Order: sequence, then structure tokens, then C-alpha cells
Amino acid sequence: MKKYLLSLITLLIPIITFAQNNSASDRVDAIFQKYTGWFVDLIFYEIPFSESFQIPWVLIVLIGGAFYFTIYFKLINFTGFGTAIRVVRGKYEDIEKHGADTLYGDVTPNEQENLIETIRDDSADGEVSHFQALTAALSATVGLGNIAGVAVALSIGGPGATFWMIVAGLLGMASKFAECTLGVKFRDVGPDGTVYGGPMYYLKKGLGQKGLGGLGKVLAILFAIFVIGGSFGGGNMFQANQAAAQFVQLFELQGTSAAIWFGIAMAIIVAVVIIGGIKRIAKVTEKIVPFMAGIYVLGAIVILVANYHHIGDAFALIFEGAFSGLGIAGGLVGVMIQGIRRGAFSNEAGVGSAAIAHSAVRTKYPASEGIVALLEPFIDTVVICTMTALVIVITNFDNNIIQYGVEINEGVELTATAFDSVIPHFSVVLTVAVILFAFSTMISWSYYGIQGWVYLFGRGKVTELIYKLLFCIFIWVGSVISLGSVINFSDAMIFAMVVPNIIGVVLLTPVVRKELNRYMKAIRTKHEAIDDGLEDMQKHM
Repeated sequence: MKKYLLSLITLLIPIITFAQNNSASDRVDAIFQKYTGWFVDLIFYEIPFSESFQIPWVLIVLIGGAFYFTIYFKLINFTGFGTAIRVVRGKYEDIEKHGADTLYGDVTPNEQENLIETIRDDSADGEVSHFQALTAALSATVGLGNIAGVAVALSIGGPGATFWMIVAGLLGMASKFAECTLGVKFRDVGPDGTVYGGPMYYLKKGLGQKGLGGLGKVLAILFAIFVIGGSFGGGNMFQANQAAAQFVQLFELQGTSAAIWFGIAMAIIVAVVIIGGIKRIAKVTEKIVPFMAGIYVLGAIVILVANYHHIGDAFALIFEGAFSGLGIAGGLVGVMIQGIRRGAFSNEAGVGSAAIAHSAVRTKYPASEGIVALLEPFIDTVVICTMTALVIVITNFDNNIIQYGVEINEGVELTATAFDSVIPHFSVVLTVAVILFAFSTMISWSYYGIQGWVYLFGRGKVTELIYKLLFCIFIWVGSVISLGSVINFSDAMIFAMVVPNIIGVVLLTPVVRKELNRYMKAIRTKHEAIDDGLEDMQKHM
């Protein structure tokens, strides 16, 4: 560990001079714009449906896929919600650890051709629990998008955008279910128990089983490239940049030196966590995510209670705006696009990133983790994003902090103003939340990126060390330079992941349905066995 941190610090020192040179930073930005602008334009190209509105094609793919999965799996978003809660609470740990066939005589074949058995005391495949996998994946999605992104969406689309944000979250639950089930189904488990999973593996192995091996390999390589680029940019530099900006603003610090030392500190802390792999990442996120989300939601509830008389008016405004447009540019369709776009981009359903974290779960039934994963969009979008939107809409009644239809650039500042109007100095707590959100997002995206890295360059300590060093350097760089085109490119890389992922998941939906049926049969077998046991007990009483 000491050697690792020493190498990191040694690599950071020579870059300080560069970071302090604003013209050099601007040159980097210009170079990125010159050579990557075409890629950004391609990924975020908007299909013009009329003069008044355009829809990004990637958004059509995301929502189209989510709608298809919702119908194909018979509204699993809603029918599987109760089961998801029970799974996270550990109600079915016994069958997931040993198999229903072993415990209750279930005759359903316990197919394990792609779930390589590992030698471990708990006798189950995987490295982390359902709850740890859920929080690790949530830590990558719950973040600045929930605080800043919602404010920006409201400024453009008005209160009605909230309704469509919720719709996107509900539909996205089906996408998360499908991709995370496949992540566990087709994962690899190394001799030491380390799990390697995600779209790279189910694209290659799953499509290979369907006689589409060539297509699967191409899609897997593309996804691996995109996830590495996304991890360095949107999952790293952007987070560090925003956290550093909030830190500097809170303490009213001047110059770049504060950001420099903040970046160094953040890079070292992240290094300490990610060197331990998914197990340490999961242990950290299972504590940070509930804590920071709890504080944020608690603050929102305080505001809602203090302004309870406005809650009805806020919902009326949201529903009215959702179907009328309230004079917002683009009208109804414009509002719909803003809400769906924010919801889809916030929870990353369909992007495939979450399948990487969920693939490390301990279970013998892939669908068990798919069911757990469908909780993510609900928590991220339906709960937290909606809380943010309600706070802004309600506080705006008395304080006029936002003019609907006029786009803003600093979403965090607007959200902080909304909270401060009811809870004085809550912006301090919000700054802490932003830093924690950024930190948890970075450590989870480091895991996503390293999975793509080892898929392309091979597994091994040296290979992983190179990636981790690069990742920590980018944290520091992101905190001290202007990003601009760099972030545009990295965001494009993240949403480029949608293309190979959705293609693969759509082709593999029969596999997901088979796994869902197998897991639900195992649950029914357990319940029947328990019921029979109670009957026998009552007969002998």
C-alpha cells in the first residue's frame, strides 16, 4: 500500500506546474474538441421531429429498450418490487447459497455452466452480498445528477419534467433487471474467487451461445473501450471537478492551490479504497450511500413538512406541466423529453454499467440479483430525484429562486439556495454530500473501468495497478483543470455504452426469462416446503 501511494504522489508532482497554467489547460480542451468533437456530435445527435423539438437518438434507444423489457417481462418493475425487498433483507439467502434442489428437493436443474464454482467457506459464487452490490451500483448513479441535474431539467422543462422523470425511472427498472441478471449469468470467476463480469462477458459468451460469436466479440470490445473512457471522464474527472469547486466555494478559497491539494487528498483516499477491489469498495459504499442519501432525503422531508401547505399545489403544478407544457419551449413534448432524459441519464438503466457491480454478488441464481437491481432506478430517480424536484418547486412558490423555461448552468447552487431558504446553512451539509457523492461515484466507476481494462489488456496485478494509477491521476487532473470538451467526450463514451449493451440484452431476453422462472420456482419450492412443515407440525400437536 505504501509503495502504491508513493508511486501515485511521485506521478502527481510533475503535473502541478501544468495544472497551474490556465493556457495549457485551455489548449488541452481545444485539442479534445478538435479530435473528438465528431464523436460527441454522433452520440448526442438529435433527430428533428419538427422545428420546435428534437430527440437525441440515444434517448430513444434507452427508453425504447426499457419499454420493451417492461412488456416482455410482464411488468417486472412492479410485480418484482416486493420480492426485491425480501431478497435484499436476506429472506432467500439459504436457497441462493445452497440451491433449492439441495435444501428442498427442487427437481429443476441447477444450471451452473457459466457460474464457475469457487472454493470458499460460504459455498456460494461471488464476492459481495445483495445489499453491498446494490449500494456499490447505487453509489455510481446517485450523485450530482440528483442534485444539479434535476435543477437544470426543471429550469428547462418546468415542474412537469418531474412527472416524466418518474416515468423514466419506473421503465428503467426493467432494463436494470435484465442486464444485471445477465451480468451474473455469464460472469467469470477466477481461481482466487475474483469475479469478472459485465456486458463484455454476456455479449461475448451469451451471443456466442446463440451462434452470434463474431457480433458478440465486436460488441464486447466496443463496450470495454467505452466503459474505460467513461470511467476516466464522467465517472472520475467530472466528479472531482465538481467536488473541488464546491469545496473551494464553501471556504471561499482563492487560486488553484486549494483545488490542487484537494485533488491530491481525494486521489489518495480513493487509492486506499480501490486498491482493495470490489470487496473494499462494497464495504465503503454500503456505509456511505445509505448515510449520505439518508441525510439528503431527511433534509428534503424537513422542507416538505415545513411547507406542507404547498405540497398539493406542487403536485398539481407537476401534473399540469407534464401534460400541458406550461408555455415551456417545445410544449408538451419538450417537457417530456427533459424529464425522460434526466431520469434515464441519472439512473443509467440500459447503459450496462451496473451489471458490472452486480455480477460480483454471492448467489447461485442470476435472476435474484436482477430483481435486486430493479430497486436502483426507483431509489435514484423515483425517490431522490423527485425529492429534489419537490424541494425546488415548493420553495420557489415563496422565494422565486428559479424562472421556469430559462436554462441555468449551476444546478448545485440552485438546489443549495432552495434548501437554505428553509434550513439555514444547509448548503454546508450539501457540500459535504456533493463530496461524498463524488467520492462514492469515483470508487464505483473505478471498478467499472478496471473490468473493461482487464478485459482488453489481460488480468494480473501489474495490469490492474497501471489502471488504478491512471485513474487516481485523472482524479487530480479533473479537480484542477477546466474540463469542457473533455467531459463532453467522456459523457459521450458513457452513453455510447448503450448501443452494444441494448443490442445484446434484447437478443438475450429469452435467457433472462428462463433464469427468472428458475428463481421464482426456487422461491415457491421453499415456501411450499415451509407450509408443508407447518402442516405436519400442526397435525402432531
